[in-house]
Amino acid sequence: MQRLLFVKSRRASFIELDQQLLQERFDLHELYQPGHFSDPRTVLRAVLGADVIVGWWASWHTFLPFTLAWLLRKPSLLIVGGFDTAAEPEYGYGYQLGGPRATLSRFIMRRAGILMTNSEYSREEIHRNTGIPPERVRVLHHGIPDQADAAAPETAERPLALTVGIVDRMNLDRKGLRVFAQTAALVPEVDFVLAGRVTPEAGAELQRIAPDNLRLAGWLEDAELAALRQRARVYVQASRHEGFGVAVAEAMLARCVPVVTRAGALPEVVGSAGVVLDDGDPRSVAVGVREALHLDLGEVARRRVLEHFSVQQRREGLFALTDELQRRRAS
Repeated sequence: MQRLLFVKSRRASFIELDQQLLQERFDLHELYQPGHFSDPRTVLRAVLGADVIVGWWASWHTFLPFTLAWLLRKPSLLIVGGFDTAAEPEYGYGYQLGGPRATLSRFIMRRAGILMTNSEYSREEIHRNTGIPPERVRVLHHGIPDQADAAAPETAERPLALTVGIVDRMNLDRKGLRVFAQTAALVPEVDFVLAGRVTPEAGAELQRIAPDNLRLAGWLEDAELAALRQRARVYVQASRHEGFGVAVAEAMLARCVPVVTRAGALPEVVGSAGVVLDDGDPRSVAVGVREALHLDLGEVARRRVLEHFSVQQRREGLFALTDELQRRRAS
């Protein structure tokens, strides 16, 4: 069995899923680097001992492993899309705004054996912000594990609109959390819940504008969050940038009707299974929430995720790309 080095800086669920899938085929060894710097000797030993290198995001933690892989002619697959490919000057989000981080990320991306991203939108964004040709980038959509109850959820006395995200200063704008709170005030007949870890400053700002029908649930265990998705009828994602929208797809699996902006890959994820807004103004989102409550799209939303964003398609795609890397090495 070939040895694969899996490089990551976070333990997000979608990264853990890729790691689990690759473990089915490879003798996988993890290189977890949450900070900017790592021991070069440790990285060198890990790369030398690997047959294939796979990493998530073009950032500080992948610089040394992918540079060494390139110098040593080791097959490498780099998965990008999000902060490393974005350039959003309005709220200072994205490495491609310029400076050392843009130089670093582009250097890493250009040295990966195969460059992969999670949406067609991100492929276009990579070309727009880095100049890397679209044909150089492969698209493989996320795989969303089906953890939803097979039975349709019970109808609550009051409808519930949900969004999920870390409540911090940047996400107030990037993830549309401030808009979510403002929308709640415009739709008093609906309960609004925001689930996610709350930082003090951003949490205090939301609490100042929060109406009575908005609850900040804070960080929840997976089972608690799954139960909340089952109760919700509408999922709101009023983002200004999304490389994919994993939380949206998870909610769609639980039969929530999504209400999203036209930002990033969100229309690509939702398709015709929800409400896609032309702008993220709270009044527009309020109209979208009320519209979604009258649309019988829960099963349509669930079926779209099962058909387009399954774990099996992610597995097959990852295996196909690693097979290609190994064929290149053998030729």
